[in-house]
Amino acid sequence: MRFLLTDEQREFGRSLDALLTAADTPAVLRAWAAGDHGPGRALWGRLGDAGVFALAVPGAYGGVGPLPVETAVACVELGRHAVPGPVAETLAAGALLAGAGGTAADEWLPGIASGTAVVSLTLEGYGPYAPDADAADAVFTVTGDALRLAPGPGEPSASADPARRLFRPEPGGAPVAKGPAVRAAARAAGDRAAFATAALALGCGEELLRATVAYVKQRTQFGVPVGSFQAVKHRLADTLLGLEFARPLLYGAAVEMASRPCGPRAGTEPGRASADSAGAEAPAQSAEASPGAGAAVATSPGAGAAVAAAKVAAGEAGYAAARTALQLHGAIGYTEELDLAWWLRRARPLRDAWGTPSACRARVLAG
Repeated sequence: MRFLLTDEQREFGRSLDALLTAADTPAVLRAWAAGDHGPGRALWGRLGDAGVFALAVPGAYGGVGPLPVETAVACVELGRHAVPGPVAETLAAGALLAGAGGTAADEWLPGIASGTAVVSLTLEGYGPYAPDADAADAVFTVTGDALRLAPGPGEPSASADPARRLFRPEPGGAPVAKGPAVRAAARAAGDRAAFATAALALGCGEELLRATVAYVKQRTQFGVPVGSFQAVKHRLADTLLGLEFARPLLYGAAVEMASRPCGPRAGTEPGRASADSAGAEAPAQSAEASPGAGAAVATSPGAGAAVAAAKVAAGEAGYAAARTALQLHGAIGYTEELDLAWWLRRARPLRDAWGTPSACRARVLAG
């Protein structure tokens, strides 16, 4: 299969890049880490207006998705600009709530699609912590076959990334949905979260490499730029190769996810599945598709393995880019005054979130 982004998908990525460049995300990150979520929520609203979160919500609930390819395009850009907030978790909540159905889906999915609702979540098998729960409008937890709305964010825990704080949600809360559908929706949501995190890690690595290349062209030693040294060139080339090898795995996983749609089709009532579904040859939809064009995707075993492969490749490549950036920036790389420090701190948590490298490799081997 030969896969290339369409002109519309590329333009969607460029428009997000322009939006985020103008938003001054380093300042937003510093405010978010200090507990001021106002600038971050304002940026979140602009991303909602651009249609980012609608990509994960079925048309029956006011979204345009799920559109995995466009979601990858968006999350790579969000990773490049280190947008704060539970991005992967909110996107995964689109699959979780759409699959579980019920009043929670009716209440929360339209807000997620429009960008007015920020959601965090925890799922069994992925750790007990909900990122940025203090800034979220809702924190969902899944235990067994029960989906609950946590009564509070809980106590914070230490995190390597000060702009990505971790919380253990308060226990309790009445179930908002129960049954086998919740288990299936939780599996799909876990894959969606891992997929979005892989795209964020890839974008983070791309920005780290870009900033490092620019820096070694300026920094001189022995009267010449350090970027002219053979050892530096080799290190940067290895970093680039890691990122470039991760990219087709990410988009391959997106195509795999997009080829197996099921659930509510456009024009159907929430919770009622259509008998018709696209075949394996169905093309990925454009990010400019009209509302209601998508369907809720239940991740197949093959798509789950593809997501795991993308996650381990992108996570490791992003972390390798951080190590390269730190080494080649020298002592300045350790300073908080350098904006790049926010990307350096983010790479390791993204590598391990929603599936550690060892867990993802085991899933790939299991098939």
